[in-house]
Amino acid sequence: MIFYLIVCRSLTYAQRTAATLERSGIPATILRSPTGVSANGCSYSVKIAHKRLAGALEALNRAGLTPVSVYITSGDGSYREVQL
Repeated sequence: MIFYLIVCRSLTYAQRTAATLERSGIPATILRSPTGVSANGCSYSVKIAHKRLAGALEALNRAGLTPVSVYITSGDGSYREVQL
């Protein structure tokens, strides 16, 4: 299954991100960032479906929330950073 991880700088920021996405009709799940995705090892991410990235970024921009980074996962479970 392919999905995106929106990396956030803190749990509070991830909660705000997920709430903003949910209000925009985009299902979002908060999780601890996997190893290799976060530079400092203690960040949180918001997981969204692969087809929802454009709408998610638009909703976050309107709310003034900027992700630290965005990663896409592939079927084998690896992550690759997406350049925005």
